[in-house]
Parts: sequence; structure tokens; C-alpha cells
Amino acid sequence: MKTDNRDKKQIKKLKQKLEPAMLVAGYFLRENKPAFACLIYSVFMRAVTPYVQVVLMGRVLDALREGAAFSLAARYVLIALGLQVFMQWTHDAARQYFNQKAEYMNEIENGWLNRKAFSMDYEYLEDVHVQELRSRGERTWQGVCSFVLYESEMILTAVIGIIAAIVILLPLIFGWNGSALPGLATALMLLVIAGMTLFGYAKGVKYTKAVQDIYNHMGEMGNKEKYYHDILSAAESQKDLRIFGQQETILRDLGRLLDKYKELGWTYGRILARKSLMETTLSDLSTLIVYLFTSIQAFMGLITIGQVVTYASSIIRLSSQVALLASYLGSWERCYRLCADQTEFMNLEKRKYEGTIPVEKRRDNKFKVQFEHVSFRYPGTDTDIIKDLNLEFIIGERMAIVGRNGSGKTTFIKLLCRLYDVTEGCIKVNDVDIRKYDYQEYCRLFSVVFQDFRMFAISVGENVAASVDVDPGKALDALDRAGLGEHMRKLPDELNTYVGTDFDPSGVNFSGGEKQKMAIARAIYKNAPFIIMDEPTAALDPESECEVYAGFDRMVGSKTAIYISHRLASCRFCQDILVFDKGQVIQRGSHEELEQQEGLYRELWNAQAQYYEK
Repeated sequence: MKTDNRDKKQIKKLKQKLEPAMLVAGYFLRENKPAFACLIYSVFMRAVTPYVQVVLMGRVLDALREGAAFSLAARYVLIALGLQVFMQWTHDAARQYFNQKAEYMNEIENGWLNRKAFSMDYEYLEDVHVQELRSRGERTWQGVCSFVLYESEMILTAVIGIIAAIVILLPLIFGWNGSALPGLATALMLLVIAGMTLFGYAKGVKYTKAVQDIYNHMGEMGNKEKYYHDILSAAESQKDLRIFGQQETILRDLGRLLDKYKELGWTYGRILARKSLMETTLSDLSTLIVYLFTSIQAFMGLITIGQVVTYASSIIRLSSQVALLASYLGSWERCYRLCADQTEFMNLEKRKYEGTIPVEKRRDNKFKVQFEHVSFRYPGTDTDIIKDLNLEFIIGERMAIVGRNGSGKTTFIKLLCRLYDVTEGCIKVNDVDIRKYDYQEYCRLFSVVFQDFRMFAISVGENVAASVDVDPGKALDALDRAGLGEHMRKLPDELNTYVGTDFDPSGVNFSGGEKQKMAIARAIYKNAPFIIMDEPTAALDPESECEVYAGFDRMVGSKTAIYISHRLASCRFCQDILVFDKGQVIQRGSHEELEQQEGLYRELWNAQAQYYEK
């Protein structure tokens, strides 16, 4: 009974190891069945073709030794050549078809992973472990799916080669050709070779695990390397690096990273050298045993010269195929880990509740928003950023949010937009918990200009429309309202002008302020009932800032605008000002009301007012 339970546990463990790999390989199988059939055929041909020459050349030697006519020997040679040409030609044709389909496998897989990244909960994107799951897979040059297929292909090739060798060796093992030699001697010789191969397999697994540990370390270092690569390749970063002389700091850190890579590289090289030495030694010993064994049989007259060639070559090939099988089974551990990483990444469950209620359509764009005893802490932390927040406001008004750094202002917006779900309490819109709304519909309520907004290396029109389908009139109107329309009309390609020169040398390197106006225009173009601006004038000069403030009502029209700012002068035109401190709203009112009250707002206003007066 204990043995049965142990066997069941081993089978379960094996299934757990194979399941991720089968999931990844199965993706390609479902999408490319004809290509997969061609792969199987090419594997079979590659495994069997060498034995055709071995068998027929043995026949040729025996025919010549027995004094057969030259025409018979020539016939064997022609048959061998014909079969070789046919098998090679069909193998190449099948392989070419497979390669054409597999060429874009990595791109398909990346698309698969990107769709997952686009749809997963936002909190996963800030989780280092989740990013490392994908990073380790990306360090394989051909992608995880291709890596699984390659490993599977090599294993299948070895298995077919082993079966073909055993079929050829059956007469030798069982003495079917009249040999007086008992099959026991042959079986004993094969057992010795099998024992050597199993020893090589056990050592190979150990080496493979050591190599995988190195790859895991490299995966952890990969995120840092990618971060530095992005910094060093971006013109925006170079300004700070040059002015503040930070090149040496980063180069020193990169040097330490490269030293670590070098150290791991030396370790990797030593492991491979030991593995290669072991495999070469075992292979040479196996070859020596085989030739000694078959030579003794030939000397005793038990087999012919042609059979010596056939059997010796088949046994050597059998030994090499078993060693190959052992090697790739040993390296399957790495394949399994990569597949397990990717499977974990793809199977990350949605932590957010998936609502289905459609958002109420209102012509007046007025919605009631309620925060009821809302507390929030970021995943993996135990500190509340928002603490028991109770708040109510009507969409359709102007609202400003002010407070010191780290007071919870931006987190408040993330919760409102449902980038994160609350830890405690609930947020309601029109008396319905926002978690019950259809998420995509709910997102359509908001246009947000985050302070770390991003413009992409595509055309200005596509950036503003956030789509390849651009309404030129609507896009230019949004740019006009953001204060950039006149400048865009002066450009030769207007809305078709590329942002930056990453992909188009005729693109324009817009200033930070111009990009920020584009971000504002993008928010206006969406025409959502709720516009949120998180420090939208941070990169603007005073004149442009004044222009944005003066035209704020014109830009947002009848929509609600929530404005996060450290500059309290921008709050004066807002009917409602929320003062955040340590995750709570400690004051609320208009500028005039708050200026008259003792508290943080007046303290902040007085600290800045002296500069406004000057």
C-alpha cells in the first residue's frame, strides 16, 4: 500500500512538472496543427535516416565478401543513396514549412503575454515577483514556447532513434541469425552501457539544476539591467545625468552588475566543462566497449564483417541517443521552471470583483460619489495610505485636492478610478458599489492626466485620440483647448507628426510642456464626464500655466474636474477644496472659507502667498 501511495505521489509530481510545458506547447499545437505534423515528420526522418546507411552499407560489405555480383552491390548502394535523398528532401521540405510558421512564434507568444499584461489587475504591474516571472522567460532567445518545442523535439528524436537501434539489434540480442552466442552477453553489454548512461543522467540533472540556479540569478538581475538600459538610451534621462554628473554612479553600479554576470559566467563555464568532460569520457568508454564486443564476435565467427559495421554503429548510435535522451531529460528541469513561471504569470487570477452592472447614462453628466469608511494599504505593506475616509461629492463640479507629499492625494484618485480596490469600506457611484459596475464601462467615466503621464512614439493624432481612428476636427479642437492647436497647425504633417524620432526621423522632439498639453488634450478628446488632472501644469512655464488656469472652465465645459496641485493659487476657482493629510480629509470648503480657518490649508497658503505677491 505504501508503495502504491509513493507511486501515486511520483505520478502526481510528474504531472505537475509536465502540465506547464504541455500548456505552452499545446498553444502552438492548437494554432498550427499542419506545422506540428511537419515537425513530427521531420523529427522521425532525422532520427531514422542514419540507420538506413548503416544497414545498407553492412549489406554491401557482406555481399562483396561473399563474392556477389557487382551489380547487386551497386543496387544496394543506389538504394541507399535513393532513400537518403528522398528522406533528406522530404525532411527539408517539412522542416522548411515548420520554420516558416515557427518564425513568428516568439512574437505570437509576446502578444499572448502582452494581452495578459494589459488585462491583469494593475497592482500586479507593480509587483516585482510578477515582473520577474516574465523576465526569466524573456531571457531565452527563442521564447518559452519555442524552448519547450525544441526540448520536446530533441527528446522525441532520441526516443525514435533508440527504438530504431533496438529493432536493428534484435537479431544480435536474440540470436535470430543462427549465432551461437547467447543473447545474455549482448544484454550484459547493453546493461553496462545503460548503467554508464544512467550515471551520466544523474550527474547531468545535478549540472542542469546548478545552471538553472544561475539563470534564476540572471533573471533577478535582468530587471535592473533593463532599467539601466532604458535610462541610458533615453535622451530625457541624459539631461539629469550630465548636469548632476551621475554617470559614474550608474556606471559603477553597472560595473558591479557586470562583475556579477562575469562571476556567474565563469561558474557556468566550469559547470559546462565538467559536463562536457563527463559526457565525452562516457561516450569514449561506450564506443570502446562496443568495438571490443563486436570484434570478439567477428573473431569467433559469430557475426559477419557487415554485421560488425551494422551492429557496432547501431550500438554506438543507441548509446549516443540514450545519452542525448538523458541529457535533455536532465535539462527538462529548466524547461519546467520556465514553463511554471509563464503558467503562473498567465494564471494570475483577477483579485478584483468582476461586476456586470452597466453604468447609468446621464445627459447632465451628474453622478454622486461616496467614500464610505474607506481604508487602503498597498499589497505587501501594513501601513494604511488612506484611513477611514468618509466623503461625498457630486460629479459636475470643480474640486481641488491639496496636501503635503505622501498625504494620499494620488492614491485617492487611483481608488476612484479603480486601479486598486479598497482594503476596507466601499466607494459608491449613484449609491452602487463601483465593484459591481462593468469595469470597462466604469473606466469610460474618467479622463485622467497623471503626473507621470506617457506620450508614445506614434503620431500626435493617435496619441490624442488614443486610437488609430482619429477624428481630425475633434483632435484639433482638444489641442486648441489645451493651448497647442496653433502650434500643431504650423507643422508640415500636423496631426500625422510623430512624437519623437524613435521610429520616424521626421518626427518632432516636443518639449515636456508640449507633451503635457497633449496629455491634457487626450483627456479632453475622450469626452468623459469626469476629468482628473494630477499636477497638469508641472512642466509648463508660468505663461502657459496661467493660460491653462484661465481656460480651465472652457476646457472641461460641464464636466467634473478634480485638480490635484501643490500650487494653491490654482485652487481659487474651484468651488470645493479637499485638504488631505495622512490619508484623511482634514478640511473642506472654498478658498475663501479655508483661508479664514485655522489649519493646514491656511498654513500652506501663507507659505506660498509671499511668492504670489512678489
